[in-house]
Amino acid sequence: MSSLPEIMIAPNGARRNKTDHPQLPLTVEEIVSTASECWQAGAGGIHVHVRDKNGLHTLNKGLYREVINELKIQIPGMFTQITTESVGQYSAIEQRQVVIDIEPSATSISIAEMFSDKDRNAVLDFYNWCHHSGILVQHIIYSVQDIRILEDLLESSPHLKNDTLQILFVLGRYSHNLESEPVDLDVFHEWLLVQNFKPDWAVCAFGKNETNCLVAAYKQGGKIRVGFENSLWNSNGEIALSNADRVNDVKYAINKLSH
Repeated sequence: MSSLPEIMIAPNGARRNKTDHPQLPLTVEEIVSTASECWQAGAGGIHVHVRDKNGLHTLNKGLYREVINELKIQIPGMFTQITTESVGQYSAIEQRQVVIDIEPSATSISIAEMFSDKDRNAVLDFYNWCHHSGILVQHIIYSVQDIRILEDLLESSPHLKNDTLQILFVLGRYSHNLESEPVDLDVFHEWLLVQNFKPDWAVCAFGKNETNCLVAAYKQGGKIRVGFENSLWNSNGEIALSNADRVNDVKYAINKLSH
């Protein structure tokens, strides 16, 4: 099974649009073009959100399949991960169904959203199905409460508790003005240190401190998810020119660590 790439691009997310940044990709063509630019800049993977004809968040299966197919053709080496993010529009049942219908190689899932309908048996069956189908699930963790939910999942399905378990820790989602700080990582890293297994983990971070937070995670052994979904700003405080510019900014900051 594949591991997470060192750098993954999250180029659009579910909420921002062209008024936030003219280079934010919305269409299939724009998403694939952005992915290609970020691949050339050094991103090994893409976290895919698709938008409808009005530029709004959707879990449309046809659009997902179109993006996945185009990425396979144009950037065959790129790790591709879809999202099941609800954005208040989709039930946990609908979120599970899109994964079942598409059978992607990888998906990210908010563990809190997945357990939101209280149908624990259905959720456990779904995670076990993903495991046996070879679908890489990255569990999205926003808080200590989410960690408790993940612990319950792993206790109920111990075969998921292995070195291929993927986690994304989100920094700054519930902070003032969506601004993250490197210290936000501490509670998650402390939890990792006491585990008897080593998950494949990454970090994303909201706001102008995105690069500093991602570098802090990298120093702790984590991987990086960067891009306009969470931040438009480079480390110098200026608005990035593009998603590829954000990749370059983070790569430069990481390279400075070894010099």
